[in-house]
Amino acid sequence: MLGDKAGTLTLKETTKPIDSGKYGLPAFETHNIGSGTLVGHEVQARATFTAEMRPDGSWIGYASAGVIMCSEGVATFKCMGVGNMTESGGVMFHGGGSFETTSNALSELNGKFYVFSYGSDADGNAEWNLYPCV
Repeated sequence: MLGDKAGTLTLKETTKPIDSGKYGLPAFETHNIGSGTLVGHEVQARATFTAEMRPDGSWIGYASAGVIMCSEGVATFKCMGVGNMTESGGVMFHGGGSFETTSNALSELNGKFYVFSYGSDADGNAEWNLYPCV
């Protein structure tokens, strides 16, 4: 069951093609930077993730290096998701991940799994919505 929304971040993404090494299909490395609100705090975020096309045309992506920063501390995160290209040239991914922090202010992020929706447009404007599993 999902809890109340933990936060929304508005991000700008830049993407470059990389070699997937799988099936001769494309892969991308994407860097995100942006801000929003997470567990009641105004935060800044930076992340790098890779996404590979699968034989059915869908995509699978992994973020193994994400950072959330606010004036009260920092948190790191890892996540993965699956998605598709949109007709307008963006992407829509759904997935899940977890956070780690030693910050008291962000400690609510620890010990929970979060599900997300991530959508971007053709210009790299993205929104990331997070919900805790309870």
